[in-house]
Amino acid sequence: MKIITQVPILILIAISLISCRTTTNKEYPTNNLENTEDNPNSEKKRMEIKFSCGEDGISEYLDVGWNILKEESQEKICTWKSVPATKDCNMEKDKGCKITKPDKIGEEKTYLLEK
Repeated sequence: MKIITQVPILILIAISLISCRTTTNKEYPTNNLENTEDNPNSEKKRMEIKFSCGEDGISEYLDVGWNILKEESQEKICTWKSVPATKDCNMEKDKGCKITKPDKIGEEKTYLLEK
């Protein structure tokens, strides 16, 4: 009877040991690494950055050699404010009568950069 209850445990241990073997890196063989600056045909780097609510740091990226491929902009709520739902509402005592509304609406710009 003991042997019958130990068989499933042994099977589970065997399966876990078989599945924990080491993997070899066959998909990504190691080649001589080439410096991307020396190779003119190397793949270009791309990056997407976002600036919102009056921030604008795109000039920092342009100064170091990034080029703008695509620029998009959309409205975004920058800050929120809480207002009472009615004139009689005390927002500090009754939290259920507080309404949150957009305070300042700005613009979010998304840049797709390439170097």
